[in-house]
Amino acid sequence: MTNFGAITATASYTPEKIVTNDQLAEIMATSDEWIYSRTGIKNRHIATIENTSDLCMKVASQLLEKAQIEASQLDFILVATMTPDYNCPSVACLVQGAIGAKNALAFDLSAACAGFVYALSIGEKLIQTGSKKGLIIGGEVFSKAIDWQDRTTAVLFGDGAGGVLLEASSTKHLLKEKIQADGTRAMSLTSGYEAVKNPYVEKVANKSSYLQMAGRDIFDFATRDVSQSITEVVLESEETIDYYLLHQANSRILDKMARKLKTPREKFLQNMDQYGNTSAASIPILLDEQVGKGTLTLGSHQKVVFSGFGGGLTWATMVYNL
Repeated sequence: MTNFGAITATASYTPEKIVTNDQLAEIMATSDEWIYSRTGIKNRHIATIENTSDLCMKVASQLLEKAQIEASQLDFILVATMTPDYNCPSVACLVQGAIGAKNALAFDLSAACAGFVYALSIGEKLIQTGSKKGLIIGGEVFSKAIDWQDRTTAVLFGDGAGGVLLEASSTKHLLKEKIQADGTRAMSLTSGYEAVKNPYVEKVANKSSYLQMAGRDIFDFATRDVSQSITEVVLESEETIDYYLLHQANSRILDKMARKLKTPREKFLQNMDQYGNTSAASIPILLDEQVGKGTLTLGSHQKVVFSGFGGGLTWATMVYNL
């Protein structure tokens, strides 16, 4: 009998330090009104002593505690991130070692802001091929990847991690999905460039390693391509959607998507006002927050849409039966 993946627990963690728009205005030419009117962001959490693996370890520990299971019972740990501690070892391996998940395979997945949905899709396939339990975590410390003098990017991002426990179930929960990418538009968002440097290189390329983004291109991509993807997946699923949990990039994007999808704006849950754009962490942080508030209930069979979109370009949408 084929098993399916079921989200049985959620968790999230953000660094203690909160930086307001007014505080950003003290170090760059901006203001609360300028940021909020364009993005919907008021605050963001910023790491000062913790790296990406530390945030993800906190989430993993919470998930184990909530589910009352041992780390040795985990079959896999997948971490979606574009801001790892190291290129090697992976954040997932650091988490695996820290929590003692000796039986779990572990690897990172880099799909930018679509990363959590990509990883959830892979976790589903692992469950279908025999795994019983695993962690899917999205975690970012974006504050180390941005140029703090560039107000077009520095005001947007925050640090945090969120995740879910995925367990084998006889009930189908992932009802429909569409995972996409378009590398022809890859340079619309770049981060972490590393030039080729060795004794045989005549001239080292001079490119910034900081995050650089063509904001208008990303906005148009989200409101056009991602909206189309959501429309197609929802129509194919033939489900009535209770809520939409989309990547928390910009409130204007959600406003426009709601109009294009002819869906009440209140169905598009959001929390970017308090967290900013946390990339791969944004959807699981939002999910955990809404479960904590009681808006969403695991096991309730509420139908939700998860949709992440960002650098790559990558985008991924699924209709999920909670």
